[in-house]
Order: sequence, then C-alpha cells, then structure tokens
Amino acid sequence: MNDPLTSLPYRPCVGIMMVNAAGLAFVGQRIDTRGQPDEGGVYWQMPQGGVDDGEDLRAAALRELWEETGVEERHVTLIAQTAEELLYDLPDDLIGKLWKGRYRGQRQHWFLARFAGDDADIHLARHDPPEFSHWQWASPDALPDLIVPFKKRVYRAVLDEFRDLI
Repeated sequence: MNDPLTSLPYRPCVGIMMVNAAGLAFVGQRIDTRGQPDEGGVYWQMPQGGVDDGEDLRAAALRELWEETGVEERHVTLIAQTAEELLYDLPDDLIGKLWKGRYRGQRQHWFLARFAGDDADIHLARHDPPEFSHWQWASPDALPDLIVPFKKRVYRAVLDEFRDLI
C-alpha cells in the first residue's frame, strides 16, 4: 500500500554554514519554531531555504543568507559545497503541514561560507518578515546538539564534510 504522504517529493533547498575568523558558526533562533511542548526547548539552526525553479545553487545560497541574516555578499566568500545532496524527512506529525503540504522533507546542498565582516554587519530584521529572533556564534562541534532532532544527521554530515576547511 502506498502512503500518499511518504510519496511526496523532497523540497529543493540550500543550507549555509557561515563561519567567522575564529572558526565559529552562525546559528539563529527561528521566530516561527519552538521546541515541541514535550521537549520544552528552543532550537538553533544555520541559514537554509528553498531554491527557486531554475535558480543557481550558489545564487540561492547567497540569497538565503541575505534573507535570513542580512549579511551582504561582499562580507562572505563561498569556499565549499557538499559533494552530494543531503536528505531529511519531516517527522510524521509535520508532513502535510509545512510548505503547504507539498513536500515530505528537504534535499539540501550545503555551502561553507567564510564571514569577513563584523558582527554589526549581521541584521536579522533586514528582511521582512525576519526569520530569526536571536543569533549567536557557536562551536561547530555543538551544532548537532542545537538543531531539531530530525535534522541532526544532516548537521553531522555537513560538519564531517567541512571540518577540515573551517
């Protein structure tokens, strides 16, 4: 029997691991997402977002970075891209609810970006509406512990692939 929810496609997406000169990674608290009631937590994530039809992946990464952090292209250099797409499935209770119910999860191309600006160059409210309420620099090794549980595997894979370049 074919489950209609698991037969949904994956949403094309990019993610950006933006690191500063100290080798710390940018993470933000999403405005629209808090921990599940039984988890009681607040999660942090790196910038990520959908790729428009026909959009170049590098252009999508820079656009998403600007939309979520307000960081202008002149303050970052994209230095690496994951060799393959990374997939994740939404938890069953979220399939059919996010992204107008069109996707079962995301297929992501991740980029490593070197931030050459100052903290003052980060403007969460530059995009309306903003996606993050707060931000911080975090140790890359802490990233899997900061993200929602269903994305931990992706964060570990990104960290493993970019570790030597950070």
